[in-house]
Amino acid sequence: MSGSTRDYTVEIWRQKSSRDKGQFETYEVKGVSSDVSFLEMLDVLNEKLVRDGKRPVTFGHDCREGICGTCGMMVDGEAHGPTPGLTICQLHMRMYPSGTKFVVEPWRARAFPVLQDLMVDRSSFDRIQEAGGYVSFNTGNAPDGNAIPISQEVASDSMDAASCIGCGACVASCKNASAFLFVSAKVGQLNMLPQGKPEASKRAYDMLNTMDELGFGTCTNTLDCEAACPKEISTQWIQRLNRDYLFAGIFDQKRIK
Repeated sequence: MSGSTRDYTVEIWRQKSSRDKGQFETYEVKGVSSDVSFLEMLDVLNEKLVRDGKRPVTFGHDCREGICGTCGMMVDGEAHGPTPGLTICQLHMRMYPSGTKFVVEPWRARAFPVLQDLMVDRSSFDRIQEAGGYVSFNTGNAPDGNAIPISQEVASDSMDAASCIGCGACVASCKNASAFLFVSAKVGQLNMLPQGKPEASKRAYDMLNTMDELGFGTCTNTLDCEAACPKEISTQWIQRLNRDYLFAGIFDQKRIK
């Protein structure tokens, strides 16, 4: 029933810093409107903790509209919760009856160290982007892009890859903590376009090698990353990345040096 209030139990990971040992703590969250999101439910919990003189739960958030990827966390062992195609800020409490218990924890990956509670350091994604997620030469101003004919299919595929928000759900859901889906989407969105093709081999080579250097694992081929991705990025991009990387290593040695 819309507009009703509900009570929940939250078993949540608490960790003061990356140097401290964390543990789960259990809280009762009462009087939560069924119209609010999961993050707003955590806001209700934090208001109670502050009133009680306790440290509020730290979690990442920004847009709360499912487009920034900041809010990533595990709910009952699933990245962004159990509903496909949603970020955690889009998960609403009307989906859960009163009395539901949640287990909430941060992403678990060596390359995503916990900063505090549910917030992790995802700057490793930034370093992967810095390794090749750009076009390094002048492609002109905005109107100049229309001067290069691009088929609807290519443009659509590139936009599909570009919808990746870099939340890290693919890493958190993979038993090897692989960032293959993220890297393949960021490589693919540029390699599909004429402006990105001159550096396609070097981009694939550099970004994938940087992923390895940062401690991410290799692909498990179980497709958990695709299932967990809130933007439903296809693993076809991993296949494309593997082809680009293989081509770079065998046929394009000059470009990758």
